Amino acid sequence: MKKPRRRLWLPLLLGLGAIILWNTFVAYPFRVFVVFLHEISHGLAAILSGGELVSIGLSPNEGGVAVTRGGWRFLVLSAGYLGSLLFGALFLLLGGRRRWAPGIVGLLGIFTLVVTLVYVRTWFGLLYGLLAAGIFILFASKLKAEASEILLAAVGVMSCLYAVWDIASDVLLRSMPMSDASALADLTGVPAVVWGVLWVAASLGVIFAVLRKLA
Repeated sequence: MKKPRRRLWLPLLLGLGAIILWNTFVAYPFRVFVVFLHEISHGLAAILSGGELVSIGLSPNEGGVAVTRGGWRFLVLSAGYLGSLLFGALFLLLGGRRRWAPGIVGLLGIFTLVVTLVYVRTWFGLLYGLLAAGIFILFASKLKAEASEILLAAVGVMSCLYAVWDIASDVLLRSMPMSDASALADLTGVPAVVWGVLWVAASLGVIFAVLRKLA
C-alpha cells in the first residue's frame, strides 16, 4: 500500500488540529478570515450577475455583512456559505503543490489588501484585513515555501470546516432569522432548513471530492 501523500495528510492533520482548537485563540483568526471570504463571495456573486458590492463589514464576534446592490438575488444569497467553501477547496488543491504556494499566498495577500481598502467599512474589519494581508505577504516573500504551503492548507481546511459548521449552526441547530437561508426562504418559499440540508450536502460532497483529488 502506498504511503499517504503530503498533499493529503497535511490537510488531515490540520483539520484534526482545527477541531481540537476550534474555540481557542489559535483558530480565531482563521475563522474570521472565513467570514471575510463569505462576505466577499456575496459581493462577487452580485458583481458577476450584474450588480455591485457596496461595502463589507466584519465584527470581533465573527459577524459579517455584505451590502450589495442589484444582481441575481438567489445567487447572491447562496454564494456566502458555498463561496467560502469553494475558496477553501481551491486553496487546498492549488496549495498542495509546494512550489506554487508562495505565489498563491502572495496573491491572496494582495487580494485581501485591495478588498479591505476598497470595500471594508468597519474599524475591526479594516484592522483585521490589513493585518491578514500583511501576514500573507510576509509569508510569501520572507519565509520558506513550506511555510506558505502550511498556511494555505490551514486557511483551506478552516474554510471547508467552517462552511459546514456555519450552515449547521445557523440553520440546522438553531433558527437564525437574519441568516442567508432565512432570506432565501423568504425569496423562494422553500423552508430555510431545506436550504441548510442542501448546502451541507453540497459542502460535504466538495470536501470529499477534494480529499479524493489530494489522495
